[in-house]
Amino acid sequence: MSDPESVRRSVLDRITPDPAERERLESVATRLVDRTRAAVVDLDADLTAGPDGDVDVVRVGSTARGTWLSGDRDIDLFVRFPTDLPRADLERYGLSIGHAVLPDGHEEYAEHPYVTGTLEGFDVDLVPCYDVPDAGAIRSAVDRTPFHDAYLSERLTEELAADVLLAKRFLKGIGAYGSDLRNRGFSGYLTELLVVEHGGFEPLLRAAADWHPPVRLDPEDHGTATFDDPLVVIDPTDPERNVAAVCSGRNLARLQHHARAYLADPSPTPFFPPEREPISADAVREHVDRRGTTPVAIVLQPPALVDDQLWPQLRKSRDGIVRALEDRQFPVLRSRTMVEGDPVAASRARGTGLSDPGRAVILIEPLRESLPAVAAHRGPPVSVREHAEGFYDAYADDGDPHTYGPFLDGDRYVVERERAVTSAAAFLAEGDLSDVGLGAQLTDAIADREVLVGDDVASLADGFGRQLRSYFEPRP
Repeated sequence: MSDPESVRRSVLDRITPDPAERERLESVATRLVDRTRAAVVDLDADLTAGPDGDVDVVRVGSTARGTWLSGDRDIDLFVRFPTDLPRADLERYGLSIGHAVLPDGHEEYAEHPYVTGTLEGFDVDLVPCYDVPDAGAIRSAVDRTPFHDAYLSERLTEELAADVLLAKRFLKGIGAYGSDLRNRGFSGYLTELLVVEHGGFEPLLRAAADWHPPVRLDPEDHGTATFDDPLVVIDPTDPERNVAAVCSGRNLARLQHHARAYLADPSPTPFFPPEREPISADAVREHVDRRGTTPVAIVLQPPALVDDQLWPQLRKSRDGIVRALEDRQFPVLRSRTMVEGDPVAASRARGTGLSDPGRAVILIEPLRESLPAVAAHRGPPVSVREHAEGFYDAYADDGDPHTYGPFLDGDRYVVERERAVTSAAAFLAEGDLSDVGLGAQLTDAIADREVLVGDDVASLADGFGRQLRSYFEPRP
């Protein structure tokens, strides 16, 4: 299929909520708002010193704006408190209302705690915030959200709302959607802003196809801050905030690649790509043999962490380990962090808000596995007398029988010393990694690590099959 309008219609038919789905969501949302307002009234009656001033309930998010994809079941309610309420009281009252509305819910933490739970199959977040006059006066990050909702609601037409659905489904299909720290992609708010700013889905793709990062967009032409991010979209409600701060350069490039491909040949495929099957252990062994490298997998049991803590900790640990290897002359071809299963789904299923405590893996693929027992250490030219004499004297009488030299190589002193690390795998398996810049919350888990080398990484196919396929058979 190559007609853009036909693609548009066929995709929208699949992703637009039908009247029955909309009616069901509105029914549940209305009851939730009513229950929340009743809980606010009960709070005033039950507390001897309740909030001083009006407390209102506002529904926000894509389901409030009509920009939600069929099958999405998120309802977001914000309870706005007077700005003179102390922070501790806002948290206390907010949680009290949240638990009254969602008795089976649990507490999660953004900048401050809130209650999340389910009602009749819908995922509900009930978040307390301050009723500030504008986003420039926020007391906490969540105070901006009602302003985001108002800004977009004023600008979204029915046609633009449909284009938002297309953009969200496209980004999901190519793997670039979601502002959590696992995905580091495009948030829903960012996606809607980009569609509104460019006047539609295809105009956004045409613009993205020609972007030259860093890209800066300022819908209200009011930005006052500078940022180093590859994509900068100044928040229309806050001139000092980059809405795209979380979006990685890789996901920006992914959007550009798929935008160009789609514009060249429109098709429903990027919206609904076939799911890749997990790779088999035998296929992993074949890849390892063909590549001629010796991959090393550090397998650990991380502590229970919220997802947005676990992934940054894993990436920081991976980066520290890669630097440690390269400092020891083991250049790394590629590396990857992986977590077993779906931590987001698992955390919802357990109702704890914490990532599933399954295995995590830091996969490292060094370009070489071993090095000679000695390494050359070159000193300064002999003509640089002070430094040359210092170098010579330091090694001439060091008493180490394993040191060769000092001797002359051209015009420089050189010594050859015993190398502390000759095997990348041995270093990762037996070395002390505590000082290589690990994520602080994973230090103990990495100390108790299991290390798989070469063909043995194939055993991870059971549990990490899809992630290993994307590593060994990468796509844009």
